[in-house]
Formats: sequence, C-alpha cells, structure tokens
Amino acid sequence: MNSIRLYDQREHLLLASYAMHSCDTEGRVHAESPHPYRGPFARDRDRILHSSAFRRLSGKMQVFTGEMGIYHRTRLTHSFEVASVARTMARVLRLNEDLTEALALMHDIGHPPFGHCGEDVLSERMEDVGGFSHNEFALVIVNELEQRYSAFTGLNLSRETLAGQDVRAHKAEAAVGRAPLLEVQLVDAADSIAYDAHDVDDALQMGLLTVDELSELAIVRRAMEAIRARHGMLPIRELRQSLVHELIDLQVSELLSVAVEMMRPLDGRNHEDLQNLGVRFHHGDVLRKERRELESFLFNAVYRHPRLIPVRDSAARRLSELFELLVADPNRLPLRFRQRQRTLPLEKVVGEYLAGMTDAFCDHQHRYATTTPRGPLADW
Repeated sequence: MNSIRLYDQREHLLLASYAMHSCDTEGRVHAESPHPYRGPFARDRDRILHSSAFRRLSGKMQVFTGEMGIYHRTRLTHSFEVASVARTMARVLRLNEDLTEALALMHDIGHPPFGHCGEDVLSERMEDVGGFSHNEFALVIVNELEQRYSAFTGLNLSRETLAGQDVRAHKAEAAVGRAPLLEVQLVDAADSIAYDAHDVDDALQMGLLTVDELSELAIVRRAMEAIRARHGMLPIRELRQSLVHELIDLQVSELLSVAVEMMRPLDGRNHEDLQNLGVRFHHGDVLRKERRELESFLFNAVYRHPRLIPVRDSAARRLSELFELLVADPNRLPLRFRQRQRTLPLEKVVGEYLAGMTDAFCDHQHRYATTTPRGPLADW
C-alpha cells in the first residue's frame, strides 16, 4: 500500500488538478485489489496491450487491403502512432498519460477486416439487429469476448477507460452538454491527426497522389513552406517524410497552444468541474477549415481511387458471402459463437465472429467455407 500512496503522490505532484487522477477512479465492475506498483489505468493499458484482439490489429489493414496493404499501415501501427501523439499532448497538458495511452491503444480494437469496406458490409448485413459499429464492438471485445482471466469474462477494465470508448461509440451525444474527460478528447484528436497525415504518406508512397496535387490544399501549402524554409529543396522520399512530420506537428502545436490558453484560468478545478462546464479542446477556425478540406480531398482522391475500388469490392464480396453462408448454416460457427447464439440474434453473432478476424484469416475461412461443405470454421 505504501507503493500505491507514492503513486498517488506522484500524480498529485505531476498532474494538473483537472486531469483524471488514479485515486479518483470509480473502479471496475469486478473489484480487484490494488496493484503494488501500477495504477488502475496503467493496468488497463497493459491488459489491452497483451490482449489477443490487440495483437490481431497487426493483420487488419488501415486503408489499403490485399496486396496494396502489405507495406503500409495496419490498425496496429496506427494505434501505436495515435498513442505516441496523444501521450505527448497529455504530457504537455499535464493530463493522465496512462489513461490516455490505454484509450489510444483500445480505440481501434473493434475494427473488422478490410478497413472501412468491412465495416460497410457488416453495417448493411446487420441492419435488422442494430447495424455494426467498430467502436461499440470494441466494448463487446473487452467486456465479453476476451478470455484472459478465470474470475470473469473480458478484461475488467476501469470504468473510466470503458466510458472513454463509449464516448467514441456515441460521438454525436458526446458533442453537446457534459464534456468527456480531457484524456478522451486528446485521443480523439490524435486519432484524426495521425490518420490524415499517415494516409497522405501511404498514398504518396503508392503513387496514388503527387505532392503537386496535395499542394493545392491550404494545410499542405503551409507545411511545405515550413519545410522549404527549414531544409530547402528535398528529394521526394525525404520530402514525403518531412511532410508527414510537419502535418502532424502543425496540428498538434496549434491544438496545444489553444488548449494551454483555455486551461490557464481553470487551474485548481477538477476533472468533473471541466466536464460539467463542457470544456472541449479544439483547433482554431482557420485550421479547422483546412482540416476539413484535407479530409474531403483524401476521401475522394484516395479512398475512392480507381486502383483501390476493385480491391475493396472484392474484399467486400468475400466478407458478404461468408456472412450469408454462416447465417444460412450457423452450425459452421465455432463453438464459442454457437453458444453466444443462445442469447443473441444470429446475425449479431455472425457479425461479431467476422469482425474479430484479420484480413488474411477472413480470406482463409472464406476459402475453407466455400470449398468444404461441412464442419465449423476456426475460432480466432
């Protein structure tokens, strides 16, 4: 217990008053004794990091699927990049880094195979049972499907970590009224910043975009001006890497600048005070407009690129066929999911099984299911 007191004292000295302090946690669904040298959110982070679902993110492509995605970002690398950006911002603002990192590592854990096209397929196929949301499925994974402990199902994460993921699952409701924890907001901002910058990187590397095309965007022009002022003219490979770095740094720097000024008069208040006041981090008006322009451009120029559409369509077809096959013959589900069917609609169970798959595992099970007329598919 002495170690726990030292942990709390350390947070009291290092964290802002409005950070989420470990001593203020509302605990877990299943009560556990305090750890001798780790706080509750550090334990959450480690449980997520060591979970099977987190490891499977290495086989789930971020945007580019199939052969297009071999050398590009996966959900796992993206999660680490988001954690790095979010943790850096949390340190500057004196927020809880352990909670921030736990939330960042968890944020994409519910993504299905084949990127956004996989989610589109499951959303359509599961429409009669409430649709599919990867943010909501993340909560199903950590509360029900992960089996790491004998005393309870799931990971038994702290209520604050679960609540942070629930905010992601209900963003529209969280955007008004009582604000989410500041650590939750940082992860959401870091996700968006990292996602856009790294999709630019991957698209440039694949030749889907050129620097000239990107330079039509105001935020890219700003980044390019900063690069040239600092380094002059660079070879294309170095320019691409510098551009990604500058896009992230530009957005993080402004968010922190705005946040520091916003927090200055609030020092001394606690996290609940700021939530009740509806305090929310944001970029300035100019950068918000520039970010919208970048995201609109990426949606049309990259996510709908002619080279990407056939690959996505093929992946969507395989996932859809596998969904139909399992709904028609639920005995082909693994035992664990046949048991879940006792309390859940069949379409929901099939969707859960498919959503937990990696890209390659889904393709393998599709081949097995369509070439072998009987027998359950493999569990993940």
